[in-house]
Amino acid sequence: MSMFSTGVLVLTAPLHTLPLRITPVLSSAARVVQHTLYVHLHPGLNLSACGGGGNQPRPVFIPPVPDLSKAISRLYSNAADVCGHLDVRVLLTNVRAAQAPDVQAPGGSVGPFPAPQLLSHAPEVVLTDYPLQDAEQSSRVGQCLQRYAGHCYVCSPALASVLLQPQLEELQAAEEEEEEEGEGQEGGRGGPGRGAEPLETYNDVVVGGTFDRLHSAHKTLLNISCMLAKRRFVIGVCDQEMLKRKVLKELIEPYPVRVERLTEFLRDVRPSLQVEIVALDDPFGVSVVDRQLQCIVVSEETRRGGEAVNAKRLENGLPGLVLHEIQLLKDAHHTETEEEKISSSSLRSRLLGTLLAPSKDASHLPALPFVIGLTGCSGSGKSSIAGRLEALGAARIDCDGLGHLVYQTGSAGYHRVLQEFGSDLLNEDMSINRRELGRKVFGSKERLKALTDIVWPEIALLIKEQIQQARDQGKEVCVMDAAVLLEAGWTDMVHEVWVTLLPEEEAVSRITERDGVSREDALRRLRSQHPTGQQVERANVVLSTLWEPAVTQRQVLKAWNLLQERIVQRRAAHQDPL
Repeated sequence: MSMFSTGVLVLTAPLHTLPLRITPVLSSAARVVQHTLYVHLHPGLNLSACGGGGNQPRPVFIPPVPDLSKAISRLYSNAADVCGHLDVRVLLTNVRAAQAPDVQAPGGSVGPFPAPQLLSHAPEVVLTDYPLQDAEQSSRVGQCLQRYAGHCYVCSPALASVLLQPQLEELQAAEEEEEEEGEGQEGGRGGPGRGAEPLETYNDVVVGGTFDRLHSAHKTLLNISCMLAKRRFVIGVCDQEMLKRKVLKELIEPYPVRVERLTEFLRDVRPSLQVEIVALDDPFGVSVVDRQLQCIVVSEETRRGGEAVNAKRLENGLPGLVLHEIQLLKDAHHTETEEEKISSSSLRSRLLGTLLAPSKDASHLPALPFVIGLTGCSGSGKSSIAGRLEALGAARIDCDGLGHLVYQTGSAGYHRVLQEFGSDLLNEDMSINRRELGRKVFGSKERLKALTDIVWPEIALLIKEQIQQARDQGKEVCVMDAAVLLEAGWTDMVHEVWVTLLPEEEAVSRITERDGVSREDALRRLRSQHPTGQQVERANVVLSTLWEPAVTQRQVLKAWNLLQERIVQRRAAHQDPL
């Protein structure tokens, strides 16, 4: 079967039976769609009624009933389990409270789509779970489905249709039994939730969060909030101060990127809604000062935060907000170091060891050995990771150790340092007193630069010699353990930059314990180094020794195995440039 980049899935099962088929439907859809899967809900849609007499089915409004909320949560939860690579988006343009005014098209017809809705990605295929009663109907139903999708959304001119019925036949008996039980509440296939009591909706709804790497739990929160909001949806997005205590905060997407992705998602999901996205620099933000807000959507985990918001609002003379609570989504793939719920921090931890940014053009370097430039802040476990890579077969270059050789008596670097800083640096054995040299450059950027202008080029020469030795020994990988990799400009000698991450407080703890220095001295040392965030911006691969050694080892093994794949690909590309 052909693969398509973007598709729209039209779900026709009654809401109360939909949970039975979500997993197989999504699994089947994932064999057809590669990137973005829009989901359009029309419970009871009859695609077999199409004919020449104007019986083309039209989209209808669906009331925001509890079963719809449950179906949305189940959809996103199952999507995370069975097709995590897909960007699934449940569309809500046709969801409307009964008291809302009708929308009338220019031609006079009333419905949720006066004109086809423009989505961020035009669907190339429309899929459905509609159960065929007769295989001979498939062509007619497919055409009917295409016309239906085209009435709702701006689709690709060459829109294809796929009926997922063959994969779903085993569910039909179970669904028919469920449908008999729910006949009164949903009206069988013909009733899109009309017999159920609708959820309470509100003019103005607010939520808050980090919204890093928009995932299924975020989407559930956003979709249900969109369903509850009649007029305005306010979203506080964590920025600056609110990110400081986040796990692997350096891997959090920049604020503008998160806002852009939120905006696109919400424009697709509910384009008629007035959306306001504001930066959140404290736990409360706009939620405690906006009088018009009526409802805040929380999870069981953040309910206490919602209660704190209401306490602040009362202090400010504002009415309290209705707290609408949704369930957390369980992460079926979590490890022992990750949260049981679907979370951004777990997703960030899974990035460790993977290629975050493509390797730079290193055509000026020999293909082998493949040189890794490994750097990170003091105390981050950089040398530990270098040792693990060495144990896997990499040649290791200790750049700090090479720095000591530069000062060796009689070397070129030795004479240049004495010429620049004076012979009063010498010990009785004619060696350079490194402590005295440190005092001469301390607090002076100019004097420090004069020293590094001498030392770093000399270290670079020694590094190149060791890379050549590794090449002569037939090593495929060479790791440069270099604290000043970026500052010294040594990235032109490496194929990839790997960075080790560690929270500042943990790094301080390690430095004080290892080196016997005060906390203040440890902080001063860390803050004199290249900022970790800037290191990550230039990293191809990121690792962290924050957890147990076994976790670090798994990261390194993952990084090593993925690197071997890249080396094989590079070798194949060099052998067959066409």
